[in-house]
Amino acid sequence: MGDHQEPRLTPELLLRTYAAGIFPMAESADDPTVFWVEPEMRGILPLDRFHVSKRLQRTLRHSPFEVRIDSAFDTVVATCAEPAPDRPSTWINDQIRDLYSGLHRLGHAHSVECWRDGELVGGLYGVSLGGAFFGESMFSRVRDASKIALCHLVARLRRAGFRLLDTQFQTEHLAQFGVVEVPRETYQGLLEDALKIQCSFYLGPLSSEDLAFRQSLTQTS
Repeated sequence: MGDHQEPRLTPELLLRTYAAGIFPMAESADDPTVFWVEPEMRGILPLDRFHVSKRLQRTLRHSPFEVRIDSAFDTVVATCAEPAPDRPSTWINDQIRDLYSGLHRLGHAHSVECWRDGELVGGLYGVSLGGAFFGESMFSRVRDASKIALCHLVARLRRAGFRLLDTQFQTEHLAQFGVVEVPRETYQGLLEDALKIQCSFYLGPLSSEDLAFRQSLTQTS
């Protein structure tokens, strides 16, 4: 972590920090300042090792949600910034929301959204740069909504040829999908390789084959 930064950031500057392996956070949603983070151990999800439980794979097959891309990006970010029972506070402040909205307008930030009966019930957002995708945050208002969004994200990245899915940190929740920690130096090498290629986040509809994942060893998800 670095010191709090007072100068106004821009989406273009933020892209350069991502390319250098650094990302911004705030102490809380109410704190107007931002600091830089470059973890010693970085969470990544190897796209060829993503796995889900048998129950979640069954849920995927039943398609309980309408999954959309970038139809309500700002709403997804705003919802991720809201307190929830499992996280009474978040790190997404107004400056961060504005920055990612700018990245979205530039075509570098995307949301994967789960809708049910016309209501947004879950989703995630992140940053796309070259062949790397940097996952930022997710939310769920009904069971499995954020997990389904993650499955669709991974399927989209794999089909488009992305090489790196950065989750920033490893958590118990993310570990069930195959997220691992790698040292900073290893991450930098993976990032450099991913930035050498250009991938498009926009694809046609995903097939059932795209959404068929290996089964996890545990069935808790």
